[in-house]
Amino acid sequence: MRVTVGEHSVRHIRRIVRSLLTEWEMLHLVDAVELGVTELVTNVVRHVPDRRCEVVVLRRAGVRVEVTDGCAQRPVMRRESALDAEGGRGLVLLDAVVDKWGVAGAAGGGKTVWFECRR
Repeated sequence: MRVTVGEHSVRHIRRIVRSLLTEWEMLHLVDAVELGVTELVTNVVRHVPDRRCEVVVLRRAGVRVEVTDGCAQRPVMRRESALDAEGGRGLVLLDAVVDKWGVAGAAGGGKTVWFECRR
Protein backbone atom coordinates (compact mmCIF):
# COMPACT_ATOMS: atom_id res chain seq x y z
CA MET A 1 0.00 0.00 0.00
CA ARG A 2 1.21 3.50 -0.82
CA VAL A 3 0.26 6.01 1.83
CA THR A 4 1.05 9.39 3.29
CA VAL A 5 1.32 8.69 6.99
CA GLY A 6 0.40 10.77 9.99
CA GLU A 7 0.06 10.30 13.73
CA HIS A 8 -2.84 7.85 13.50
CA SER A 9 -1.67 5.91 10.46
CA VAL A 10 0.40 3.46 12.46
CA ARG A 11 -2.67 2.15 14.28
CA HIS A 12 -4.52 1.56 10.99
CA ILE A 13 -1.55 -0.14 9.33
CA ARG A 14 -1.15 -2.41 12.36
CA ARG A 15 -4.79 -3.46 12.01
CA ILE A 16 -4.27 -4.31 8.34
CA VAL A 17 -1.17 -6.35 9.18
CA ARG A 18 -3.01 -8.20 11.96
CA SER A 19 -5.84 -8.96 9.53
CA LEU A 20 -3.39 -10.40 6.99
CA LEU A 21 -1.65 -12.55 9.60
CA THR A 22 -5.00 -13.81 10.84
CA GLU A 23 -6.03 -14.72 7.29
CA TRP A 24 -2.68 -16.48 6.74
CA GLU A 25 -3.04 -18.34 10.07
CA MET A 26 0.20 -16.84 11.38
CA LEU A 27 -1.05 -15.44 14.68
CA HIS A 28 2.15 -16.53 16.43
CA LEU A 29 3.92 -13.70 14.52
CA VAL A 30 1.43 -10.92 15.28
CA ASP A 31 3.27 -9.31 18.21
CA ALA A 32 6.66 -9.17 16.48
CA VAL A 33 5.29 -8.03 13.12
CA GLU A 34 3.05 -5.36 14.67
CA LEU A 35 5.96 -4.00 16.70
CA GLY A 36 8.20 -4.02 13.64
CA VAL A 37 5.75 -2.25 11.36
CA THR A 38 5.03 0.26 14.13
CA GLU A 39 8.70 1.17 14.43
CA LEU A 40 9.30 1.47 10.68
CA VAL A 41 6.20 3.53 9.93
CA THR A 42 6.82 5.74 12.97
CA ASN A 43 10.28 6.46 11.57
CA VAL A 44 8.62 7.67 8.36
CA VAL A 45 6.29 9.94 10.35
CA ARG A 46 9.21 11.40 12.32
CA HIS A 47 12.00 11.56 9.75
CA VAL A 48 10.65 11.69 6.18
CA PRO A 49 9.65 15.24 5.18
CA ASP A 50 6.76 14.32 2.85
CA ARG A 51 5.69 11.34 5.01
CA ARG A 52 5.02 9.23 1.92
CA CYS A 53 5.88 5.55 1.94
CA GLU A 54 5.02 2.18 0.53
CA VAL A 55 4.34 -0.71 2.92
CA VAL A 56 4.62 -4.23 1.54
CA VAL A 57 3.76 -7.35 3.55
CA LEU A 58 4.88 -10.63 1.99
CA ARG A 59 4.01 -14.15 3.04
CA ARG A 60 6.99 -16.47 2.74
CA ALA A 61 8.36 -19.09 5.13
CA GLY A 62 7.30 -16.41 7.60
CA VAL A 63 6.51 -12.78 6.97
CA ARG A 64 8.61 -10.06 5.36
CA VAL A 65 7.65 -6.40 5.74
CA GLU A 66 9.22 -3.66 3.61
CA VAL A 67 8.74 0.07 4.14
CA THR A 68 10.07 2.22 1.31
CA ASP A 69 10.30 6.01 1.35
CA GLY A 70 11.92 8.72 -0.75
CA CYS A 71 14.40 9.89 1.88
CA ALA A 72 17.99 8.73 1.36
CA GLN A 73 18.91 9.14 5.04
CA ARG A 74 19.33 5.67 6.51
CA PRO A 75 18.22 4.85 10.04
CA VAL A 76 20.91 4.42 12.68
CA MET A 77 20.62 1.89 15.48
CA ARG A 78 21.73 3.44 18.76
CA ARG A 79 22.75 0.82 21.28
CA GLU A 80 22.51 3.33 24.13
CA SER A 81 20.05 6.15 24.70
CA ALA A 82 19.55 8.54 27.58
CA LEU A 83 17.10 7.16 30.13
CA ASP A 84 14.75 10.10 29.57
CA ALA A 85 15.01 10.09 25.75
CA GLU A 86 11.68 9.90 23.93
CA GLY A 87 13.15 8.13 20.92
CA GLY A 88 16.15 6.27 19.65
CA ARG A 89 15.21 2.76 20.75
CA GLY A 90 13.07 1.64 17.82
CA LEU A 91 15.70 -0.24 15.84
CA VAL A 92 17.05 -1.85 19.02
CA LEU A 93 13.54 -3.16 19.72
CA LEU A 94 13.15 -4.26 16.11
CA ASP A 95 16.45 -6.13 16.27
CA ALA A 96 15.32 -7.90 19.45
CA VAL A 97 12.00 -9.24 18.09
CA VAL A 98 12.62 -10.09 14.42
CA ASP A 99 14.81 -12.73 12.83
CA LYS A 100 16.64 -10.30 10.58
CA TRP A 101 16.32 -6.80 9.20
CA GLY A 102 18.19 -4.43 6.97
CA VAL A 103 18.22 -1.35 4.77
CA ALA A 104 18.62 -1.19 1.00
CA GLY A 105 18.71 1.65 -1.48
CA ALA A 106 15.50 2.23 -3.42
CA ALA A 107 14.83 3.65 -6.86
CA GLY A 108 14.84 7.42 -6.97
CA GLY A 109 17.31 7.84 -4.13
CA GLY A 110 15.16 6.61 -1.29
CA LYS A 111 15.51 3.53 0.90
CA THR A 112 13.72 0.36 1.88
CA VAL A 113 13.87 -0.78 5.49
CA TRP A 114 12.75 -4.39 5.83
CA PHE A 115 12.43 -7.16 8.38
CA GLU A 116 11.58 -10.86 8.44
CA CYS A 117 9.88 -12.94 11.12
CA ARG A 118 9.83 -16.73 11.03
CA ARG A 119 9.54 -17.62 14.73
